[in-house]
Amino acid sequence: MAIEKLRGAVALASNSPGVSTGYGVQGEYLVERMLKHGLKVAALSNYGLEGEIREEKTRHGKYTHYPKGFAQYSQDVIPAWMQHFESKPDVKGLPSALLTLYDVWIYDTLQFEGDVLSWVPLDHVTLPPGVLKFLLRRNVTPITMSPHGQRQLEDAGIESTYIPHGVDTKVFKPTDVAYGMPVREYLGVRDDQFLVGMFAANKANGILHRKAVAENLLAFSLFKKSHPDAVLYLHMEASNAFGGFVLPRLLKAVGLDADSVIMPDPNTLRVGYPQEVLAAFMTACDVGLTVSYGEGFGVPQVELQSCGTPVVASSWAASPDLAGPDSYLVEGQLFWDEPQQSFYQIPILGSIVEALNLAYDAPRGMSEASIDFAKQFDVDTVWAWYWMPFLRSYFAS
Repeated sequence: MAIEKLRGAVALASNSPGVSTGYGVQGEYLVERMLKHGLKVAALSNYGLEGEIREEKTRHGKYTHYPKGFAQYSQDVIPAWMQHFESKPDVKGLPSALLTLYDVWIYDTLQFEGDVLSWVPLDHVTLPPGVLKFLLRRNVTPITMSPHGQRQLEDAGIESTYIPHGVDTKVFKPTDVAYGMPVREYLGVRDDQFLVGMFAANKANGILHRKAVAENLLAFSLFKKSHPDAVLYLHMEASNAFGGFVLPRLLKAVGLDADSVIMPDPNTLRVGYPQEVLAAFMTACDVGLTVSYGEGFGVPQVELQSCGTPVVASSWAASPDLAGPDSYLVEGQLFWDEPQQSFYQIPILGSIVEALNLAYDAPRGMSEASIDFAKQFDVDTVWAWYWMPFLRSYFAS
């Protein structure tokens, strides 16, 4: 069957495609598929490349990879890189757009008059004024990642197109082996132990941690007092190298000793575990702990379910939209985010503990309901159902 070709050019402003971040993975998915369908593509990195312009090869062709700038989020170099990209012989004259995949409040000083497609995360309970201001620019077309985000923009009088993030369900599936060993044996966890997994970035501003790390760890510590067979796997950076919390210090503060918590190898974590191994770690868990102050999407929540592992999740922002029938939703209370001038929600400790109790008492083993729910977010399904109709219409207009 012939592959439909689109005529146009897209420059993705985000983490470098393929780096081991949520945005890096989504960027790689997008770039490969846009190239496959004939679009000319560039990547404008704000993390992952600096010091040189590269021509990157993929299965479906090449794309130009521009390095990060001097500003924290590389907004200083976007106009110049766009001008360079649009002047390339194979791009010149084509309809083009800048596609942002990042928080948009950072673009408050961006001086760019071309067309902008903004795949925007909306992770607060109320809409931050800085986000609203950018999305109201006349040259910006919003794309929302979740029904929550779309509803939030509708309430502000802004139309948007809903396109969720994608998960490679051919990789994130029930997986019993990691590095040639049964995964629980590799992790050092007995089959009769109750394994809780938290897969999140330990990145913050040193004060406010959106992933609710302290609340989740304290809740697990309270839960473990009545469930001594419980073990926590923390797939995140242990240090505060990226502005997050010093986990050994926090674990000590909440009363969790080394026998209660498993951490990944720090060097492998920095470069990124193979996705197949990550899928095995997720499969090994009896439940995933994905509670946060707010999510714009929350890819690990879907990846866990795709591996057959139910999740404990927030009941606000995008999280309930990503919760399958076997999920456990926790309650929270409003929490003011002064820098963003909007509200998150902070999870209630007792509600997290209650959810963990329910998960502990539920039948163990693979959740077919979670797997079936996660299929709607398969990356090829998302491309076919959402991206292709949008891009077809956008570049035809």
